[in-house]
Amino acid sequence: MTRVVVVHGIGHQWSGAELMGRDAVPALRDGVRLGSGLRLDEDDVACAFYGDVFFEEGTRSWDVPPWDEYDVDEGFEAELLRAWWEAGTERDPGVTPPDEAGTRAFPGTAALLSDRARAALDALSGSRFFGTYSDRMMVFALKQVRRYMNEPPVWQTARARVAEEIGPDTRVLVAHSLGSVVAYEALCDHPEWPVTDFVTVGSPLGLSLIFNRLSPLPEDGKGTWPGGIRRWTNLTDPGDLVAVVNQLAPRFSGVVDESLDNGTAPHSLLRYLTAKKTGRAIAEGLA
Repeated sequence: MTRVVVVHGIGHQWSGAELMGRDAVPALRDGVRLGSGLRLDEDDVACAFYGDVFFEEGTRSWDVPPWDEYDVDEGFEAELLRAWWEAGTERDPGVTPPDEAGTRAFPGTAALLSDRARAALDALSGSRFFGTYSDRMMVFALKQVRRYMNEPPVWQTARARVAEEIGPDTRVLVAHSLGSVVAYEALCDHPEWPVTDFVTVGSPLGLSLIFNRLSPLPEDGKGTWPGGIRRWTNLTDPGDLVAVVNQLAPRFSGVVDESLDNGTAPHSLLRYLTAKKTGRAIAEGLA
């Protein structure tokens, strides 16, 4: 009897639904109990896992290629890297602003693009958010987002994984990071689902680079309301650079935006899930 489904974001490619559930399920149950007093059973919560779609079958190494600035593709990846850089400049004094590292725009030639990508990676490595990330993992994150947004086999499989976890008793869909894009588009594809409440945490849905590529496409600057849901609560830590845009209400009329503080791990799924605000939003959908 799955009442709540959790959809993960980037960085879980070596996990699985059961392994993710070992941490995410008790974290969500704790958040709901702390925020509302409601006690959920383990069977009430399930995880939709799609991280393996970023590897070809038989190639799930415990490492990724030694990607660096030369592997940041022009277009989507370069623009997303710039968005993270600019967000870091606004929110973290440890990040060198783009104008201090040269021209603000990423130039078009391969040599100049790699120079700008190097400057961005160096700047972000000084942030509290990306400080523990290696170059290869930052570039891997860029490529995961780009592949989901642009490669049909990837987004089709990811959305199908969400659909597999939705049952007749499912009322709340909780989605983190890139998972909020996956979950949003899956909801739009399935207005017949019984889900009534959508809870997004650390979501990049408000970033123009992603917003303008959503399916269905926005109209007149407004995104489609997803499926048959009644409430959509969006929670963001202001220091979460992946979210980039803290408020979704200007993009999706009817969203309730809330801010919270995850401390030294602003994008942490577990910290989002254990927050009382998140727990209350989930409990409201189960009332």
